[in-house]
Amino acid sequence: MTILYGIKNCDSVKKARLWLDKHEIAYEFHDFRVAGLEPEQLAYFIEKAGWENVLNRRSASWRQLTDEQKTDLNVAKATSLMLDNLTLIKRPVLQTNEQVLTGFNQQKYQTLL
Repeated sequence: MTILYGIKNCDSVKKARLWLDKHEIAYEFHDFRVAGLEPEQLAYFIEKAGWENVLNRRSASWRQLTDEQKTDLNVAKATSLMLDNLTLIKRPVLQTNEQVLTGFNQQKYQTLL
């Protein structure tokens, strides 16, 4: 099963949903803001994609963090930050079979799907 994780009003998520719909790929949409995210699911994203790829350092949420929160990052600290503020997760997250992609990239979607 293919699951797209993100936030409904995010531009990258909108682009990914349009691409999936245009290519008639069945998927389930999981909105972080509505349904939340279990720590185990975030751990799975990190295991498959790496915490550096899951953490969105270009988001407005990242810019609002203190310098102390941004320094000395490791998997545990990054995970804690993302669980406390789900908008720190790079969107969308596409999970299919045993693979996880972060962000929207048409070429990567085409190759994977």
